[in-house]
Amino acid sequence: MQISLKWVNELVNIEDINLEILIEKLTLGGFEVEEILELEINRQKQIVLNISATANRSDSLSIYGISTEIAALLDQPVKDSKYAFKNKKWRQIFEEKSETGAEDSDCSMFISIIVENLTNQTSPKWLKEKLLSSGILPSNNLVDFQNYILLETGYPFEFYDLKKIQSELGNSKFSLSIEQAQRNQNFLANNQVSYELENSILTIKANESPISIAGIIGSENFSISESTTSLLIEGSIFKARKIRQQSRKLGLRTDRSARYEKSIRTTYLNASFYRLLSLLRISNPNLSFQLHTIKQIEEQPLVVILLHYKTINEILGPINSSTKIESKYISRKEVDQYLIRLNFKFTYDKYKDIWNVKIPHLRTEDISREIDLIEEIGRLHGFNNFLTALPKISRIGNEDSHYKIRKKINSCLLNLGLNESIHYSLVSQATFLTNEIELVNPLLADYSSLRFSLLPNLLKTVQENFKQKNTSLEGFEYGHVFSSSSKTKFEEKDHVAGIFGGIQSKLSWTNSELGVSWFEAKGKIEQLFDQLNLLSYWKPCSNRKETKFLHPYRSAEIYSAENKSFGIFGQIHPLLANKLNLSSEIYLFEFDLEVMEFQIQKNKLTFYKSYSLYPKIIKDLSFIIQKDIPFEVICETLYCNGTEVLSEINLLDEYQGPSIPPKYTSLCLQFVFQSNIRTLETKEVDNILQQFQTLLIRKFNANIRN
Repeated sequence: MQISLKWVNELVNIEDINLEILIEKLTLGGFEVEEILELEINRQKQIVLNISATANRSDSLSIYGISTEIAALLDQPVKDSKYAFKNKKWRQIFEEKSETGAEDSDCSMFISIIVENLTNQTSPKWLKEKLLSSGILPSNNLVDFQNYILLETGYPFEFYDLKKIQSELGNSKFSLSIEQAQRNQNFLANNQVSYELENSILTIKANESPISIAGIIGSENFSISESTTSLLIEGSIFKARKIRQQSRKLGLRTDRSARYEKSIRTTYLNASFYRLLSLLRISNPNLSFQLHTIKQIEEQPLVVILLHYKTINEILGPINSSTKIESKYISRKEVDQYLIRLNFKFTYDKYKDIWNVKIPHLRTEDISREIDLIEEIGRLHGFNNFLTALPKISRIGNEDSHYKIRKKINSCLLNLGLNESIHYSLVSQATFLTNEIELVNPLLADYSSLRFSLLPNLLKTVQENFKQKNTSLEGFEYGHVFSSSSKTKFEEKDHVAGIFGGIQSKLSWTNSELGVSWFEAKGKIEQLFDQLNLLSYWKPCSNRKETKFLHPYRSAEIYSAENKSFGIFGQIHPLLANKLNLSSEIYLFEFDLEVMEFQIQKNKLTFYKSYSLYPKIIKDLSFIIQKDIPFEVICETLYCNGTEVLSEINLLDEYQGPSIPPKYTSLCLQFVFQSNIRTLETKEVDNILQQFQTLLIRKFNANIRN
């Protein structure tokens, strides 16, 4: 919104205020100055600020509104408003003829006035200059008055040609009403576009003829022109939610509907009407007008919020003038002054140290709790005038079991070579499977449902990476999934899911590139459960929704010893892999974190193990042995016949060649010796290694290689 400082100065004296100080005050007060413009209008230079206001401050979206805010921030008085009531007779007419109870609950106030003897539509020179300073090109007709009053007061008005309405109805007398449109009714708007209306669209009717879509746009049949000499002016206050819904359905957004979407109030509508009539009368001294319709919903009493001095100090903290010895806070007198600058009526109870603050109707959208009032006080005092200090922590909290378990699972998955990924909980309905829970009012079609599984997003991410030639994506994700047993009962659970495989790699130089086989993938999952010390057994997949992603014969559901399902694991379904243009050797898993955590806590998994402070001794041993003897049997035999200082046995090499007899293979084992209580001697380790050689020769008829 472009704000001319010359225009603001008519309402608040800012001539002596430094521009940089004004911008700083506005920014700290919640009104970001995006741009500073220097315009030349009528051979005079003007400073214009492009200000961005927050969505919940509709009261500030006008010259009068932003000037009131500047006055509060600078502690300056507001000059008398030029559009305030100056005629007591008109005030009395509005009050006497007002009917309580608007025709529609979506309209809180409806006013229409008939204006006649309009002979001159020319805009005054000063009005055109103000439009130019606000970034609007004048058209030198009635539209300029509409735009000006919108900029000055923030209230949108609709102009209709009165004679066209009377000619259409064949009667000079008519009534106005707000009614729902007829189904499939065509409406030609004054933007030359025809719209097909639904029953949910509100229209304003003169008798039975619709003259506008309520709060959005007028009819072309009754639009004003340069030959218009009599007007019907309509000013209404509609609920923001209703106007947003109508605009979305019609695919139409106007300057008028944009204001209603910000949720404007009725407070100054009457005054804005009188200001508009006064502007029209400048060039039309014989102008006559009469009130046609005025209806409104009875205004709710002002909301009262209790403001505690103790809470103010707790939230805002000490001010900059505090010392190490003494902390100083905003005084009670300063709180009084800030509430007065905000035009809030209040009473103070000195015994309870509490203010009873009445919130004006203009501010009920953004001030509804005590914390909102405290924010206003901090805003006027300046958040930069408070001490910035971290809270003092008496003790550091301990990690709970949930955090420890999740950290352990995270570590195990990273050790398997997977990377953590993050996706939105909201997904599109157009995924591989239909989601159960749809949002009533989604912002975007791509985020219209709650996910029932983590796997679709993981598959989609892998697919997108494959398109970009990144074929090495293997990852996992923690997240919430949602399900429903009925229309009113919903369930939210924590899951962990992962995807891996689909990568061709070599296990040795002599072999060709191979993907991950079913048995290797299954071994990874078994390794994960072994590291977590979880006893599990596998069953064929039940008829779960997620299993439709998986191969019908290479998938399983994993259960705990108590017959509780951990989740599913399997190879991607070949048809789905072909559809997504992915490798068929991709593997998926999804586990229920709650079940895993319960089982881990029950098994009392050790999360940490202290390292030995004594050095390791590593020895290698090569020997020739029959092929049909399993490696696990060899290791088990050596562990059972070894000592407590043998910590690891690793296979370093396996060789088969011309120098090795048929049906035999050469193995090279690495033995790691380490004690937790003493330093080992080389002689002691050599004796143990000699015992291993003797054991291999006697039990397996092995041939020791030098």
